Amino acid sequence: METLANLESFVRSAETGSFSAAARLLALTPAAVSRNVAMLERNIGVRLFQRSTRKLSLTEAGESFLASIGGNLEALQTAISAVSTDRGEPAGVLKVSLPPTFGISHVLPLLPAFLARYPLIRPEWHFENRQVDLIAEGYDAAIGGVFELTPGVISRKLAAADIVAVASPAYLAGQVLPAHPTELSRLNGIVMRGSRTGRIRQWLMQDDAGHEATASLNENIVLNDPAAMREAALLGLGVTLLVLPDVQAHIQRGELVRVLPDWHADGGAISLYYPSRTLMPAKTRVFIDFMVEAFHRDSA
Repeated sequence: METLANLESFVRSAETGSFSAAARLLALTPAAVSRNVAMLERNIGVRLFQRSTRKLSLTEAGESFLASIGGNLEALQTAISAVSTDRGEPAGVLKVSLPPTFGISHVLPLLPAFLARYPLIRPEWHFENRQVDLIAEGYDAAIGGVFELTPGVISRKLAAADIVAVASPAYLAGQVLPAHPTELSRLNGIVMRGSRTGRIRQWLMQDDAGHEATASLNENIVLNDPAAMREAALLGLGVTLLVLPDVQAHIQRGELVRVLPDWHADGGAISLYYPSRTLMPAKTRVFIDFMVEAFHRDSA
């Protein structure tokens, strides 16, 4: 009987069109995946892939073999996972992508409790301001703002991403405080240039009554990272617009003041993203459940 490792390496390579991409999904090296596939081909006596330096494509026999396997591999993996989960604790490397500001302030503090509950899980967390390709890059999960949902990816909301205007008390001292978003133009502005679009981010603010107005921030300081924008505001360099969870603690400590407290912009939601696989590793499932429970508890 053929080994599960060989069959899984074949299926994932066929799905992704690359030994390297399959290796990221399987937490193996590309050489190991290629070796597993070669062993499968040798064992059954059929060439399954046409290989070149630029492309990996199925042969006619490979297409037929993949169709014959169908969902049987997923069913077998699910059965093995269920037995393994019943037998022991969730374990393995947990690769997660997080935005630096929110991740360090709100997710990293949850890690001690998570590891106390699941000591066999080994976090590999990447703090980065970008939308990762969960499947192609081999991430178990990602946390961030509004991601473009690609096929095979699911999202779970963790927190609202209201955008608020903040500045330091020292900067606001002696200033006439604005009463409307258009009056922000009287102050020095700290703005963000999007790394993907190259444009200055604009926000449409609204008040509790539903009135809307564009925030008129001057471009006195242009940065590309929310953590740097927050630090610039703390240094008294002007007013900036940031996600409320990123500045809430500073507001509570009096280090920042919320300008236009009745106004905010809708930044969508901060969500948890993960691949929608029939087989979900126990380490990923418990991470999802733990994070959703923690954030919903804090918001209650």
